[in-house]
Amino acid sequence: MNPLTLSIRTAPHGPVIELAGDLDHHSAPQVRDALPGLDLHTGQQLIVDLGALTCCDSSGITVLIAARNHALQAGADIALAAVPDRVRRILRVVGLEQVFATHPTVHEAAAAWAAPA
Repeated sequence: MNPLTLSIRTAPHGPVIELAGDLDHHSAPQVRDALPGLDLHTGQQLIVDLGALTCCDSSGITVLIAARNHALQAGADIALAAVPDRVRRILRVVGLEQVFATHPTVHEAAAAWAAPA
């Protein structure tokens, strides 16, 4: 078991959540509890960096959906960055690969974001 570490930073496009370790039923509440405190505004983009994720179970997928719902409620977009292959397979199997924009890196996710006119 790899304990989850969560860090949040602010970028020009909006917040970036970096997750490392196991995103599972033990750690999912930590991420869920962080969502309301995000400085996320209409027209911004929330990026969730999964590059250092070692495990993601159904509770982790539920948290990603909660993050998406939080972003949409704020009038913002969401993108996943550096999605590990095993998580990408889960997203494909449960039909979420078409719901989440994914990018190889945080930099590429930020570059793909278009600021509202």
